[in-house]
Amino acid sequence: MSSAPSLESLFGLDGRTALVTGGSSGIGRAIAIALAGAGARVLIAARTDATIAATVGTIRAGGGTADGIRADLSTRAGSHALADSAGDVDILVSSAGINLRPPLAELDEGTWDATMAVNLEAPFVLGQRLAPAMAERGFGRLIHLSSQQAHRPFADSGAYGVSKAAVEALARSQAEAWSPQGVTANVLVPGFVQTALNRRLSADPARVEALAARTLSGRNGEPEDFAGAAVFLASPASAYVTGQSIAVDGGFSVH
Repeated sequence: MSSAPSLESLFGLDGRTALVTGGSSGIGRAIAIALAGAGARVLIAARTDATIAATVGTIRAGGGTADGIRADLSTRAGSHALADSAGDVDILVSSAGINLRPPLAELDEGTWDATMAVNLEAPFVLGQRLAPAMAERGFGRLIHLSSQQAHRPFADSGAYGVSKAAVEALARSQAEAWSPQGVTANVLVPGFVQTALNRRLSADPARVEALAARTLSGRNGEPEDFAGAAVFLASPASAYVTGQSIAVDGGFSVH
């Protein structure tokens, strides 16, 4: 009879390298800290040197291993440059995003293009660059961040909701392409989380309260709510989970 697997063998990330885009703030930061706590070397990719340094410092102060990469994902060239800088990674978390949401009738092509560049094209380019080497090594994890607005329109979903729906479809295509070689692709779908990305909605206390009331948990999300789910999807424990969109939303999506 085989012995029961240990927590370390299921969830430990020793020897793995994780690249987290948008890893210096919000949900991305919480995920980066959690992956480092599980043993991964974490590469923090973001636009602002100060917040990168602060997150790297937090991880190192806690005994983890982290380095920072300044990255601009608003162009394909920027995404390719990040892939070049990161080198071989085992885990890619695409958390970087922009939230430009004018009413659809006012949405111009420049806003559409900017949204798609960061929210959709960057995860595509990074996947194309990094997943083949993961497949050659027989282990890889692609983890994307989506939104409730990929599934239901509210608060001027606009191009943002479209980009996140496309990211979920991208993950399914990536799962089809690389899962046979041990590379899974999955998506975390938040409810409402009061991060900098949601600054506009967060400024309206009545809307914040209404969104919390829509959950089954009675509260809006916190970045730290994604730590456990991200470690699971990054770990050996999730080897048979691929192509899935997993809601981490306090029951928002079913209420």
